[in-house]
Amino acid sequence: MFSPSQITLDDFQELVEEALLTLPDEISSVMDNVAVTVAEHPSAAQRRAVRLKPGQALYGLYQGVPLTRRATNYGMVPPDRITIFMYPMVYNHHTPEAIRRQVRRTVLHEIGHHFGMDEDHLRRLGY
Repeated sequence: MFSPSQITLDDFQELVEEALLTLPDEISSVMDNVAVTVAEHPSAAQRRAVRLKPGQALYGLYQGVPLTRRATNYGMVPPDRITIFMYPMVYNHHTPEAIRRQVRRTVLHEIGHHFGMDEDHLRRLGY
């Protein structure tokens, strides 16, 4: 079994970067004005924003204006943000490979939101 204490935030950041580097060019080349960050846990405000109930885990969060909703007047705005949360994922996945797979799945899920996909669409795709 893999202990959460055996992974550092730097290790986790590398897994997120690995997932981003494996994106097909057709996806990465059209991502626009979005920053992907890592945090240890979601903040109380982030948990409230998605209406998380006690005991529910949040692996990632997209905050911004999806590409499908940007109009011609979109500009001079801070980047959208995708945040990938380390500890909820590490506590629920107990091997390095399971964490790696979930990081990739979560990164793809949040990028799907950047492209305008809703939760139902992402679930149908397996994300």
